[in-house]
Amino acid sequence: MNEIVSVVQSIILFIPALIANSGAVITGGHFIIDRGKKFIDGRRILGNGKTLSGYAGGIAIGTVTGFIIYLISTLFNYALGTYGTLAEAIIIPFIMATGSLTGDIAGSFVKRRIGIDRGGKGGLLDQWPFALMAFLFLYIFERPFFMYHYFYVTMIVILVIVPPIHRAVNIIGYKMHKKDVPW
Repeated sequence: MNEIVSVVQSIILFIPALIANSGAVITGGHFIIDRGKKFIDGRRILGNGKTLSGYAGGIAIGTVTGFIIYLISTLFNYALGTYGTLAEAIIIPFIMATGSLTGDIAGSFVKRRIGIDRGGKGGLLDQWPFALMAFLFLYIFERPFFMYHYFYVTMIVILVIVPPIHRAVNIIGYKMHKKDVPW
């Protein structure tokens, strides 16, 4: 039972990485990152969907979400898990959100290289890069936190639940007219 609680807490603590992408959609649209430039293969580097306003806004929303999780968890004697100190409750969600959006950008870069245009279906290439890069950023910048929460089982569980969550959020974004396609 303790292991199940630990996995659930770790998933809750990972929400800033998950919500950062939605935050980027909500705040995006201004200051296109690649400024319309093409890579050496003649294709756009990233495309119009990757903007500085989305990147910064997504990071901010992810960071604030993590801090809110920390505050709620402290009210319930850390039942939701904890990032550690008050400073870590800002730093760790910031790292996760930054990694998440960097992974999303990396996924777009790869999609452009293999000929998938903006909005085109990329399968797991749309869904896993942000989670994997969030894990990598945690491993690099907050290794003790990563090793405690995301080594083996929890990482696998998150990678399994990300595709259906990602799909559901994209459908909601599409119905809200925030996304051009429901995937």
